[in-house]
Amino acid sequence: MTSSSPPKSPRKVAAPAIIGWMEMVDLPLLGLHRIKAKIDTGARTTALHATDIEEFVKEGETWVRFRTQLADHRPEHVIEAPYHSERAIKNTSGIPEDRYIIRTNLQLGSRKWMIDLSVTDRSNMTFPMIIGRSALKNHNIAVHTRKTFQMTDAPAERRRKDYQ
Repeated sequence: MTSSSPPKSPRKVAAPAIIGWMEMVDLPLLGLHRIKAKIDTGARTTALHATDIEEFVKEGETWVRFRTQLADHRPEHVIEAPYHSERAIKNTSGIPEDRYIIRTNLQLGSRKWMIDLSVTDRSNMTFPMIIGRSALKNHNIAVHTRKTFQMTDAPAERRRKDYQ
């Protein structure tokens, strides 16, 4: 006599959260809020604008210190964070450069998770932060390529018509 088990019900998969190609994000562990970030799935690693980047020792551990100014009208911040690693990351010209990596929380809307964040001078870039595909992986997120600010409010200085 064979026993038959009940048929398995199909596994329900939650619909992905849809985010815009531009969002306002927070890095709460670093005290940085309302950062205008470009979601760049062509980039592997997330990067934050930083200057005066230096390694130092704090209580026997390696840390990284840097300055960041997220917009011309916003104050400059001096950030200190534990060193996580150093990686060769290709810049926008495709040339590898060694960058410090720190680990911190990324908050997008009500969702928060840990990411690897490279610090580099992005003063010649439009956005102070790009969010690469590694930060989005395994978080059930899809990027709308023609819309912005789908999970967060647009910045107050928003004036351009191409912000949808």
